[in-house]
Amino acid sequence: MKRILVLFTLASLVMGCGGKKEKKEDGFEVSRTKTEEKQAQTSEGVPVDLDNKGVGPIKNVDFPEEIDAEMAARGEATFNAICVACHMVDQRMIGPAMKGVYERRSPEWVMNMILNPDGMLKEDPIAKALLKEYNNAIMLNQNLTEEEARDLAEYLRTL
Repeated sequence: MKRILVLFTLASLVMGCGGKKEKKEDGFEVSRTKTEEKQAQTSEGVPVDLDNKGVGPIKNVDFPEEIDAEMAARGEATFNAICVACHMVDQRMIGPAMKGVYERRSPEWVMNMILNPDGMLKEDPIAKALLKEYNNAIMLNQNLTEEEARDLAEYLRTL
């Protein structure tokens, strides 16, 4: 009798915990799907554009072959102090994930977004599309110097 009761209890637990959807009430649904699947679906709305240099003071950035470790370390400290409030390295948060950013945007665009987010959000089509994709969460101007932005850009190369 105890075996039957134990088997019945285990079967009930397995059946009760197996679904991915939790609840559906009045058109609202909570779904536990993988974050990667959601990212692939939503990040398709903003095109990759490596030719767009953005709007701001940076007209040209030439990265050397090797990463400057000192510059990247300063950039990482800046990232950890300021950027992590909205950006994670490898997953979406309030803003886009930073890993692989140079596969989607030019270095000039990235630095102009860091230095001139207000101008970028007003005039740049990619920045406008990202603003829309991220529920109008604006990127605040952190008032970084060009040197600090360049350090941050070097750190982003390491991701």
